[in-house]
Amino acid sequence: MTAGSRRWEAGSRVGSDWVEGEGVAFESRNPASGELVLALREATEAQVRDAVAAAHDAAPDWRRLAGAERQAVLRRYEAALREDADGLAELISEETGKPRWEARTEVDAMVGKIGATIDIAAERRAEAIVPFGEARARTSYRPMGVLAVLGPFNLPGHLPNGQIVPALLAGNAVVFKPSEMTPAVGGRMVSLWEEAGLPPGVLQLVQGGRGVGATLVGSEIDGVLFTGSYAGGRAIAESVARRPEVLLALEMGGNNPLVVDDVADVDAAVVHTMLSAFITSGQRCTCARRLIVPSGRAGDDFLGTLAGAVAALRVGVPADDPEPFMGPVISSEAAARVSDAYQDLCARGAMPLVPLRVDAERSALVHPGIIDVSEVAEREDAEWFGPLLQVIRTEDFDAAITEANRTRYGLAAGLLSDDPARFERFRTEVRAGIINWNRQTTGASGKLPFGGVGRSGNHRPAGAWVVDFCDDPVASLEFESLGAPASLPPGFPD
Repeated sequence: MTAGSRRWEAGSRVGSDWVEGEGVAFESRNPASGELVLALREATEAQVRDAVAAAHDAAPDWRRLAGAERQAVLRRYEAALREDADGLAELISEETGKPRWEARTEVDAMVGKIGATIDIAAERRAEAIVPFGEARARTSYRPMGVLAVLGPFNLPGHLPNGQIVPALLAGNAVVFKPSEMTPAVGGRMVSLWEEAGLPPGVLQLVQGGRGVGATLVGSEIDGVLFTGSYAGGRAIAESVARRPEVLLALEMGGNNPLVVDDVADVDAAVVHTMLSAFITSGQRCTCARRLIVPSGRAGDDFLGTLAGAVAALRVGVPADDPEPFMGPVISSEAAARVSDAYQDLCARGAMPLVPLRVDAERSALVHPGIIDVSEVAEREDAEWFGPLLQVIRTEDFDAAITEANRTRYGLAAGLLSDDPARFERFRTEVRAGIINWNRQTTGASGKLPFGGVGRSGNHRPAGAWVVDFCDDPVASLEFESLGAPASLPPGFPD
């Protein structure tokens, strides 16, 4: 099977072979057109366990390689990504429906992750030796063993790549399960690693849905790196509750607030609000879900300008010319869920500012909606994964901070304001792992940690600090010659 300029495999990678799954049939379809992208079968429980066993078999030789040799494989993978950038971006666009411009930015982020990870690992995980009396005290690091990576559909290349790369660099073997919505992208990634000369068995691929993921998590693994919903992360945590030795790194989304207060450049605030709420059709874990705006004339004027700009956003499919800003959500079912949430809020007294609308002919295409929920008495603390932005009006900045913290999640938050003192207060009082000032909530730097608290994560930041949960520190006191201590405790024989 081909897509773009490269070969990629339509199945699971178990041991050193590509194999067809022997479980139930499933498929991925282009949400923009409904066309079939990939049809395959899930890996069975036996195939998943074989993949885990093969990863354990391959891990020792990979671990024993010098760090420079593992880096060389990563650099060859980086070169393969660059060479296949157009083909991989096209496949991401086909399988997710996102515009081609956005799919290409995802591939660029994947390429950038290689060098950044190598640099950050050298800084954060370098061996350290200090004097300790007649001995030396050493801190060194060793890989954990076999890590499971469970990827999401919204950034099917970038997010799992951000975990696989540091895991392999540290000397681990990996068993990767892509989202069942984007199996083709997962297969393409593993093929590129194979092309880069990654030794057989070090990276395993198992395709399928929740059952395959549950089997993988229940296998003899040493850690789980997961990006997805709170419900999915909680299920994983419950699964390994009796195995505290299994590391969990869970990134689970958010009900993220964006506060607008005291801005002179209203047009810039509108741009960053739209980027916060509607990039990737609202399907990023860091997307703003709640827009908190002051009551009064200034807030009215801002919302009026925002509503006009959102109504003019170009929404369409990747093949459109000119290109759209937003494509479809991942499926018609996902579109129905966000539409149902919008209709429910309307029924409970919310006021639409820009009506959310599902395209009559293309059922996964959702035109973005803005809805004022200030008068809705009991708003659900939920992450609606789509282009729906809820507005809450507040009387002052104190109330805005209170409203921002009115969530059990804690991933991203943003403040658009010209007042540095207000941002300093916002930064220290709002409970979130990512807090941006005068930029969109979806902005992140590969040089910084990434992750959240509360229902958004388990305090295992990704981003720059992903290297920290890919190996274990080892503390050693080392004496070059063996000798008894100069003095012994009472009770020792002479």
